[in-house]
Amino acid sequence: MVRIAAEGLSWSVSGRPVVRGVDLDIAPGETVGLLGPNGSGKSSLLRCLAGLRVPDAGTVRYDGRSIRDWSARRIAREVAFVEQDSGFDTDLRVADVVGLGRTPFRDRWHGPDATDRAVVAAALDRVGLTGLAERSWKGLSGGERRRAHIARAFAQQPYGLLLDEPTNHLDVKHQWELMELLAGTGQTVLVALHDLTLAARHCDRLLLMHQGRLIASGAPAAVLTTEHLAQIFEVDAELTTDARGRRSVSYRGPLRAPSPAPAPTTAPALRQGTS
Repeated sequence: MVRIAAEGLSWSVSGRPVVRGVDLDIAPGETVGLLGPNGSGKSSLLRCLAGLRVPDAGTVRYDGRSIRDWSARRIAREVAFVEQDSGFDTDLRVADVVGLGRTPFRDRWHGPDATDRAVVAAALDRVGLTGLAERSWKGLSGGERRRAHIARAFAQQPYGLLLDEPTNHLDVKHQWELMELLAGTGQTVLVALHDLTLAARHCDRLLLMHQGRLIASGAPAAVLTTEHLAQIFEVDAELTTDARGRRSVSYRGPLRAPSPAPAPTTAPALRQGTS
């Protein structure tokens, strides 16, 4: 497990701010959902945290150590990143694609050994793809490819997982199974999601982004409020809570006149909240 933190993180493209002064602190073993409408900066924030974007300002830290001067190999041994859409296309077997997760641990001149093959087999089993190990990548459905990418992340054996919309292309059954799997790994997990009920049911804590800033951080019941749903997502929604305190969201429809967005909370409130 790894503590993933950011201090004053900002990133822009062509002079346009995309991530604005983000402070966050994700505790070892915590499962945190990253929410926000399209264009709010979720994907860019994840890429900064994964070391794939060099921030204009601020610092990313793993267990208190800045990753600014770390190599890609060293970062990959700490944290695995699953993109929203990799655009990956190959004639390789599924097992070989998942085996790419072992790259940070192998010498470039040597192929996979018995340990690598065992780790890949275990990763495929975790996502329910053992029977597809020998199939060509091009023969997979979108949902199967998504699960294979997650297996590749597991094959890295990282201390933390950063995932950008991992439930895309998955049917309902596999969405819930994946979230149960992520929440039960014991690893530090930050996962961007659009399904608010899925996030509320499986995450210890939620982060809410809007226009590049973190607007709220805390337990699902504190972040998923009718006010936030109206102000940030521009929808009229009803929230219910079951006997175990788990929140669900249902929608009446879009708001025709969106409410003004709230000001960002102060920095201390954006640090680790109550689960």
